[in-house]
Amino acid sequence: MYRIGIDVGGTFTDLVAVDDNGRVTLAKAASTPRDQSLGVMAGLNRLAELLDLGLADLLTSTQRIVHGTTVATNALLERKGAKVALLTTAGHRDVLEMREGLKDNRYNMRMAPPEPLVPRNLRLGVKERLRHDGKVEAPLDTKSLDRALKAAKAAGAESLAVCYLHAYRDGRHEKATLKAIRQTLPGCYVSLSSEVFPQIKEFERVSTTVVNAYVGPALSRYLGNLGERLKQAGYAGPVLIMLSHGGVAPIEEAIRLAAGTVLSGPAGGVAGAKHAAGLIGEGNLIPFDMGGTSTDISLIVDGEPALSGTRGIAGQRIALPSLDIVSLGAGGGSIARVDAAGVLQVGPQSAGAEPGPACYGRGGSEPTVTDASVVLGYLDPERFMGGRARLDAEAAERAIDALAKRLSVGRMEAAEGVHRVVNTRMAEGIRLVTVRRGVDPRRFALLSFGGAAGLHVTDLARQLDLARVVVPRVASVLSAWGMLASDLRVEAVRTHIGDTRALDAARVRALYQELAKDASTRLASWFDGKMRLTRAADMRYGEQIFEIDVPLDGIDWQAADLMAELKLAFERRHEQLYTYALPDQDAVLVNAKVNAIGELPALPNEPMEAASTARPPARHRRIYLGGWLEVPVYDFATVATGQAIDGPALVESDTTTALLRAGDRATVTPHKWLDIQVRGR
Repeated sequence: MYRIGIDVGGTFTDLVAVDDNGRVTLAKAASTPRDQSLGVMAGLNRLAELLDLGLADLLTSTQRIVHGTTVATNALLERKGAKVALLTTAGHRDVLEMREGLKDNRYNMRMAPPEPLVPRNLRLGVKERLRHDGKVEAPLDTKSLDRALKAAKAAGAESLAVCYLHAYRDGRHEKATLKAIRQTLPGCYVSLSSEVFPQIKEFERVSTTVVNAYVGPALSRYLGNLGERLKQAGYAGPVLIMLSHGGVAPIEEAIRLAAGTVLSGPAGGVAGAKHAAGLIGEGNLIPFDMGGTSTDISLIVDGEPALSGTRGIAGQRIALPSLDIVSLGAGGGSIARVDAAGVLQVGPQSAGAEPGPACYGRGGSEPTVTDASVVLGYLDPERFMGGRARLDAEAAERAIDALAKRLSVGRMEAAEGVHRVVNTRMAEGIRLVTVRRGVDPRRFALLSFGGAAGLHVTDLARQLDLARVVVPRVASVLSAWGMLASDLRVEAVRTHIGDTRALDAARVRALYQELAKDASTRLASWFDGKMRLTRAADMRYGEQIFEIDVPLDGIDWQAADLMAELKLAFERRHEQLYTYALPDQDAVLVNAKVNAIGELPALPNEPMEAASTARPPARHRRIYLGGWLEVPVYDFATVATGQAIDGPALVESDTTTALLRAGDRATVTPHKWLDIQVRGR
């Protein structure tokens, strides 16, 4: 039996099949932005071909499919979501536009405010009011609600977001509104703030609810199409969707919480990195995922990734818990250009999957990072995608030559400059998640994955003074692989603000018991396997305006001084993240959280190979590293366990290439991964 992970990226769709013995088969297919399900089915056909099976045979032998999708992300980035109407408390319809009164870049005087996803004429006030404690100040006015619904219907609204003031305390008015919507607009997608994000902070709550309504219909259509195609192809098992917080959920839950899928693919990469940390015995990792259109960077400390509730995408705030990932517009398809000042810039614009880099031969003509890699000799035009595709080296040279002319330099200087600029941008991205947060990156190993990462990662290590880089054999599809290591997850949250010194321990203990029951009941409605609970809290110092996620599973819940235990847990977490704590300061509990985890069968490890005789390089190739060099090229699939490979050299597979520079030494692990010591720093 197989488990299949699928990650749809901007350029390629990655697929992984793992059998009961842990053997991994990976495949790639071109992404199809107009209908991602077409690329998914093409990838499944390729996977079946590699396994010497028909597609129907593969699907009937598959236990589950776990899928990461960019549908919600693309809808936001391209502003191609649904036409949304917002129902909110009368007098509060402009919260979405006023935001928090701050700009993302407060020193940029010319920075235009982000355009709201809902125009003002579709932000409709409804007469009702709850107090901050949940008591009714003014009951829901049915006439006012009826007028708002008629206005939404007349305007052709496809989706409705409902966000009333203080609905996180009591969602009764929102639930009554839902009943009225079902009568007036029966086919409309509806997003209630009391279900999507029942937490304090008005702007975050309304923004997240609106985003959910904006992307929900597109995600629903896509997953419906995919489910139908899989059914027609012979698949009858479950399809689970990767969510931004690192857990998975059934299709119905993913559609309901559509905003929770905006980091679906990158979350799979972090899940894979967490699993990899256990395999290589290194709990401190910097996962570095460079694909075709973007680079995603995160941090794993002591084997655990960090969560964030301040995610912003395309100018929109999404406050749902998500893995703390920094995304850069830097990938293999990133376009190089010369700005008005004559300076070389790379990205964030990308050639994407269509038309793609010039060397893909699909009509693209602008120079990209991949074109520079071809010109530098790092990619073999005859063996791209295992020989299934041929790169047009002449087209790459023409694109780079045009760039070189604008820069008044030679072809090789221009190509090398493209790599230097994009590597500098990505190194700065790594500093953003480490140095700027008080974390010394030299204590971490760099985990390289994504199809393009291997060509850049050793240079990044030098820039950051890192000694160790790990390149998994599944590097090009690690996000899809990591999805198979994820469990089902349901989160129950309740706002309960108070200084830990003043809160009543019995109330807090009872609150967590109620949340545990809520989360368990919701998970049990679509999962009947083994379940476990984890507890956490959003906490901050009294003078702070942001919270951090604090795991609470290590504390004694029956302790008489429970509040002191919570404070100590917060201080330990703060010190872990920022290298300091302030014991004399007040610690404030903002949100209590319980996660119900539905444990899926563990991802079996690949069979490890014993050390054997080192294999000679498969061939040699000329590459440019400040000058032309003849270097050995090793086959990733045939290198021997324990084999040491000294740079400069290339290690190639069908789907990725790793570049070792002078002074680097890669050792092949029993999992057939590359463990690289960067010595030429």
